[in-house]
Amino acid sequence: MKTLPTVILMSFISISIAAAGTVNFDDLKTGTPPAGWTATQTGKGEARWTVVADDSAPSKPNVLKQSGEATYPVCIKEGTSIQNGFVEVKFKPVSGKEDQAGGVIWRCKDADNYYIARANALEDNVTIYHTIKGKRTEKKRTDMKVSSNQWHTLRVDFHGNHFTVTLDGKQSIEWTDDTFKDAGKVGIWTKADSVTLFDDFSFGAATTDI
Repeated sequence: MKTLPTVILMSFISISIAAAGTVNFDDLKTGTPPAGWTATQTGKGEARWTVVADDSAPSKPNVLKQSGEATYPVCIKEGTSIQNGFVEVKFKPVSGKEDQAGGVIWRCKDADNYYIARANALEDNVTIYHTIKGKRTEKKRTDMKVSSNQWHTLRVDFHGNHFTVTLDGKQSIEWTDDTFKDAGKVGIWTKADSVTLFDDFSFGAATTDI
């Protein structure tokens, strides 16, 4: 019976999201990398991150476009530090012979160390990885339809060592890992020659309510 108060208390504990933010790129200057972001890459090549106008944007008029070619183009949101919470983005894979991918990163320490989940229109799958010292390692993969030239929504919820990946509202992957435990930045990711559009990037930190 001594454990009853603890059981009752735990039943009133819930996880909620606080300090959420959304970036739709509409108030940013077009033709340049987005202000407030680190537009860079993991590995070799030359990523090209540019704010552009696009008639198909979910929230018009602007999107963020990656049109360069690098091992892994990444764009990191400055001023973010989230240990537990979520990251979400709408993306449209436009073209690419090697890859047509869109992804999100979280608990990012720098351009060489982070978690990443991505969806690929050439392979029709969703995959989760960690990148350590610039080396990406696949951890889990699920086959799902990812159409080229259509907008999709990719989301990752992360709490402790548990991660849930969702594509277009459907859960695709659950995974546990302890590589990166501390708070880190969030951002956007592509691969190789992927030309990909991004819009409505959102993120938030989780809080425990009693």
